[in-house]
Amino acid sequence: MPSKQRITAGGLVIGGGSPIAVQSMTNTDTRDREKTLAQIKELCAAGADLVRFTVPDAEAAASVRYLVDNSPCPLVADIHFDYRLAIASIENGISKLRLNPGNIGSEDRVRMVADCAKRAGVPIRIGVNSGSVQKDILARDGGVTARGLVDSALAHAALLEKCGFHDIVLSMKSSSVPMTVAAYRMAAKACDYPLHVGVTEAGLREEGTLKSAIGIGALLLDGIGDTIRVSLTGSPIPEIKAAKDILAAVGMLPGRIRFVSCPTCGRTKIPVEDIMRRVQAELSGVRKDITVAVMGCVVNGPGEAREADIAIYGGGRADEGVVSFRGEQRRIEGNLAEQFVAFVMECIGKME
Repeated sequence: MPSKQRITAGGLVIGGGSPIAVQSMTNTDTRDREKTLAQIKELCAAGADLVRFTVPDAEAAASVRYLVDNSPCPLVADIHFDYRLAIASIENGISKLRLNPGNIGSEDRVRMVADCAKRAGVPIRIGVNSGSVQKDILARDGGVTARGLVDSALAHAALLEKCGFHDIVLSMKSSSVPMTVAAYRMAAKACDYPLHVGVTEAGLREEGTLKSAIGIGALLLDGIGDTIRVSLTGSPIPEIKAAKDILAAVGMLPGRIRFVSCPTCGRTKIPVEDIMRRVQAELSGVRKDITVAVMGCVVNGPGEAREADIAIYGGGRADEGVVSFRGEQRRIEGNLAEQFVAFVMECIGKME
């Protein structure tokens, strides 16, 4: 089930049944304000709801105010080891922190960060992955386990709870899809904190998107997850499309067109792939909660046409097909790709 608790990061509500928030992280040097801001804006334009950047030193912390003041979306400061950088980021207007309280020193330092964040209304995400499980838990389990990821995250959370701080988001990612899924399922039963879901270090775009789709998708279908990140090596921009595609595939992205096309077989006469590619390219910027289907022949085509809002299916020749708009059908001949694109746009115009 979605988390019962909710937090707010710069106006963005996460948890408590709110829409799933998509986030990513810049890979620029935060000290280069203009380059970092440009990537933040590119990520937001692609559809990011939240963008994180690293704050490794005081010079980077000094950039926070400029980035916050000019960003189109809420920002998250990624902090490791130095509590002073967390406080500086809060004072410079950051909307959310990502840090592990057990890694920033004494209880007094944790309390200083917690008190500062509480006064400013800044939530904290605790992020545990395979490389940051506490040593005593690693020794207990003989290595990294799903239980160890969860116990480590909850131990960090306990440090904040001891300071009276509860605006917490948890994540416990692994590069192993099965371990990631198991850990989040345990965490969902163990606490009510919002969960940031993702498969960490997933790899290059192709493999990383596949692993993320399996791991994130499985959890979302279980009702687990309040915000997601697809972690891909290289530019972060493709992460946003991958995340949106995952949300669309599990039915959690309102206003996104659902495309249906058959795998084709020996009965297929019409150019299914060409037609679908043309339609998807034409509709890339259209936001409609509709289904568009391209089917190869009369075996499954008529049924899919009835189910879809807009559809085409093949007939007996390569230049002959049947188009359908909400169940009403008619035959077309000639260049089917061009005609169907025109038909789709005509139908969408009627919906407006």
